[in-house]
Amino acid sequence: MTATALRASRLERHFGSVRAIDGVDLEVPEGAIVGLIGPNGAGKTTLLKALLGLTRYRGNLEVLGIEPLRHRDRLMEEVCFIADTAILPRWMRVDQLLDYVAGVHPRFDRSLAEQLLADTDVQHSRHVGKLSKGMTVQLHLALVMAIDARLLVLDEPTLGLDILFRKRFFEQILASYHNSRRTILISTHQVEEVENILTDVIFMDRGKVLLHKSVGEIAAEYVELLATGDGVSRAGEIPFIGRRSIPDGAAFIYRDIGADVLAPLGEVRTPSLSDLFVAVVTGGAEDG
Repeated sequence: MTATALRASRLERHFGSVRAIDGVDLEVPEGAIVGLIGPNGAGKTTLLKALLGLTRYRGNLEVLGIEPLRHRDRLMEEVCFIADTAILPRWMRVDQLLDYVAGVHPRFDRSLAEQLLADTDVQHSRHVGKLSKGMTVQLHLALVMAIDARLLVLDEPTLGLDILFRKRFFEQILASYHNSRRTILISTHQVEEVENILTDVIFMDRGKVLLHKSVGEIAAEYVELLATGDGVSRAGEIPFIGRRSIPDGAAFIYRDIGADVLAPLGEVRTPSLSDLFVAVVTGGAEDG
């Protein structure tokens, strides 16, 4: 039986009239790579803060079997977190920062951190305050990735990074997953960057979870049809959850409609997560 990394029931966090988390129910198995996907303001960061014990909430919440607000000290022994803005001591040199983390965190692998930094332009002799924004993010990622944590929480981890380092970073994430079977939760609105490494997906908007499924379940339940010519009008007669324009036709996303029914109308495939997200959030409105 698979153990549970995260379990939430009727979870809520309100700021005045704003329902940042609005009755969220979640259950994430250990060993999953989960994409928490939603637009800005969806409540993703507030949910992560609740998971980490950084904000109060109503409802029931367990992370690795620990209640975040009651036992945050125990939780921090098992979790690593990368916020969307890297905050590191600017007065330290990089080598001093490596020394510091090695001294305070018993699960920090300095050799791994140095290996990760070897592929960057971050020099050990430079002060953190003299690094570019991209280099600071690279340093932060290397420090956190080198800690042997059961749960890795990443909030927009690649902001400020160029495309080459973003690609290397997600390759490192995948290698880390295969080597340790840790649970990884990635919050992002850049769906295309992460969809190829995910095992599970959570769609969130306006404080609510709209979809929570494994990638396998999505492939089994949802199908996209690329219809052209006469197939467009015929495809529109079948109840769909999303529609968008394509050259010479339209793309429709359906749930629980057999591919054999749709095949005579055009090309059938599994929808991308970004297209599925738009369909789920807009409720079938044409072209979002």
